[in-house]
Amino acid sequence: MASAAAERVGRGGQMMGLDANEEMLSVARRKHADIEWRAGQAEALPFEDQTFDAVISQFGFMFFSDQPRALQEMMRVLRPSGRLAVAVCDALDHSPGYAVFAELLHRLFGERVVEAFRAPFASGDSALLLAACDEAGIGEATVARHDGRVRFASIDALVSTERACAWTLGGVLDDSEFERLQDKAEESLRPFVNADGDVDFLMPVLILTATRP
Repeated sequence: MASAAAERVGRGGQMMGLDANEEMLSVARRKHADIEWRAGQAEALPFEDQTFDAVISQFGFMFFSDQPRALQEMMRVLRPSGRLAVAVCDALDHSPGYAVFAELLHRLFGERVVEAFRAPFASGDSALLLAACDEAGIGEATVARHDGRVRFASIDALVSTERACAWTLGGVLDDSEFERLQDKAEESLRPFVNADGDVDFLMPVLILTATRP
């Protein structure tokens, strides 16, 4: 996301990226040395008041420990008329492929594992997002749904991607359990495989936007 934003900003502007994980920042710095990367928490942004024209967050908000506080911080570092945009995954049941995958996880491994997988979808509710804005003192925020699609080269690629995510399944399943999941996923996810062998299904997102007065 930071890389795409930097391209939009161009040479006439400045882009800064923030992450709480030093290992992720090390990877980001190797890939995009032209972006200034900072370590920090969303709930305590390491920037002065009214620093930025825009603040964006993509698929991280659902993991913030204090979402209203994070929103307050984002608004604090915006200049007057600055724009805020926060993207989160919509509800799990709105993404058919991942909904089936969640049911498979529940059948194979039980509630603890499927709850870990559901975590990225936890903020997929417009009412919850707007309630967080109200608590943060942000008026006239809006939430819009955008329908995107998930595409993987194969079912194996989908499972491997989930395995690499330490936030969810990578932290709860061992090697033998992933082998079992890979085997069973071939049958459960077959309806989402197209003629080329790719996996393709709907995955909507919710985008919260607001402007600092």
